[in-house]
Amino acid sequence: MDTEKLKEVLALHQVWVDSDGTKGKRANLRFADLSRANLSSTNLRGADLCEANLSGADLRRADLRRADLWEADLYGAYLTDAYLTDANLTKADLTGAKVTLELREVRALYKSAVSKEHLPWIMLNPHHSNWFESLEVSA
Repeated sequence: MDTEKLKEVLALHQVWVDSDGTKGKRANLRFADLSRANLSSTNLRGADLCEANLSGADLRRADLRRADLWEADLYGAYLTDAYLTDANLTKADLTGAKVTLELREVRALYKSAVSKEHLPWIMLNPHHSNWFESLEVSA
């Protein structure tokens, strides 16, 4: 996706979020190639990112609450301090992604279909690391 089109989609999405869906337009980035895109601190709350290519993307501090990331390619993405509450990560490829989770975000991961082989890349806030080791996640 070219930069100008992405800026337009994100601007309309911000209006949509700010107006509780009464104005603007929800971001439809389904199947979009956003590999290596700088989306740090971007508001993608509720966006449709199903099957999007986000490999290597910078999503640090991005708001991905309630975003639909079903089958998204997040291989090697930077998700440090991203907000993932109620995000749909079902079948998302998170291999090699860099993630730091606060306890409030563990629920998003737990509710998703992340398999145990993906767990080594996850770094939880050190205050909660013992609790996280007992977390059961299934595919």
